[in-house]
Amino acid sequence: MLRVAVVGSGPSGVYTAQALVQQSLVPDVRVDVLDRLPCPYGLVRYGVAPDHEKIKSLQNTLRAVLEDERIGFVGNVEVGAHGLTPARLLRLYHAVVYCVGAARDRRLGVPGEDLPGSFSATDFVSWYSAHPDAAGSGFALGARSAVVIGVGNVAVDVTRILARGAAELRPTDVPHDALGALAGSRVREVHMVGRRGPSQAKFTTKELRELGSLPDASVGVEPADLALDPGYADASGLPAVGRRNVDVVRGWAEAGEDAARARSIRLRFFLRPVELLAQDGRVAAVRFERTVPDDSGGVRGTGTYEEIEAQLVLRAVGYRGVPLEGLPFDAARGTVPHVAGRVLRDGSPSPGEYVAGWIKRGPTGVIGTNRPCAKETVTSLLADAPALSARPLPDEPLDVLRESGLCPVEWPGWLAIEEAEGALGRSLGRRSVKIADWAGLLGAAGVGMAPQLPAA
Repeated sequence: MLRVAVVGSGPSGVYTAQALVQQSLVPDVRVDVLDRLPCPYGLVRYGVAPDHEKIKSLQNTLRAVLEDERIGFVGNVEVGAHGLTPARLLRLYHAVVYCVGAARDRRLGVPGEDLPGSFSATDFVSWYSAHPDAAGSGFALGARSAVVIGVGNVAVDVTRILARGAAELRPTDVPHDALGALAGSRVREVHMVGRRGPSQAKFTTKELRELGSLPDASVGVEPADLALDPGYADASGLPAVGRRNVDVVRGWAEAGEDAARARSIRLRFFLRPVELLAQDGRVAAVRFERTVPDDSGGVRGTGTYEEIEAQLVLRAVGYRGVPLEGLPFDAARGTVPHVAGRVLRDGSPSPGEYVAGWIKRGPTGVIGTNRPCAKETVTSLLADAPALSARPLPDEPLDVLRESGLCPVEWPGWLAIEEAEGALGRSLGRRSVKIADWAGLLGAAGVGMAPQLPAA
């Protein structure tokens, strides 16, 4: 038997487990999918906006994989500095595949970035997605004007949530405290700002169009911004997504903004943040430098500046991988060094250690991109399997974890959490509502908090 641990239960981890059990080269394979959280599905549960029901339904596909009898879900088990070290984990399995994603947001690197009222979009998403590590409801929803820095799908998501009425979110699984806070939001203007033009923005057309379908919000654009984009004037040479995005923005420009709506979304382009400005110790505005296209597909500064009022700033300029103690890490790329998924230590493949997903290739691609990425890694692992499987292992890795004092949440524990969330929703007159704290999740699963383990 080949025993494999997959660290991370998001799409990349689940697709890796699926690829391992579906191949026929090594028919007797057992996969344990480990996660620090007691809940599976990674960013599908804790990163997809609550009003994106179709994307969230991907959980059903991931569930079918995790219900395979050859695959076990093992939550509430941390790997790294405060849990199992990679060296210790590798003693329990023939191979370990790390699918730990890219958990940290990128920084702007400008003065005032850490002023009260300035947050990473990652933290905001974690809060309204009920991540148990979320900092709480300290977001400045009493603000009148918010600035979202970035023009990718995460920026569109947080802009939409700020501009969407709480009544529209009530049928979703958004946590009840977050729903109450959003219902009391006083944000009336949301500026989504990017340093390049609409033809180069990273959002998908479907996400972009949704901003124009909000029943109580209007969308406006600045003609002066659009005039700077060569792709806006002539979209014929753009990729299909770029052409569609330009068409959507052009439609809004031609229609004009509806002043009768309660909230206003304003898309701004060719503005680069240079400083967050303070008043009374809190963020009060963002200072931007006007940019223009350069000759190499990027932008350059012009030395002219503009300020946009903002009592709330959300930074959505991308994710970045973080080091996992005990694994090599390329700080420049934010990834684990590898060749075809094999982890490299001192330039050579480390027997039994692999990576897949964002920690392998960086935070690029869509959810489906994880399938070929996982397949490549699994192909490498299977080629190594004859040598790996010859190493003797403990009879049952989970018994060793429990003897170490850990409290794994297995699949029945996760089902108990689901049942408790359904009961919580019914008690509030809603559908299933996420439990947003560690104690509540572990209590529902019937286990306690896992202790920190000594390094070994």
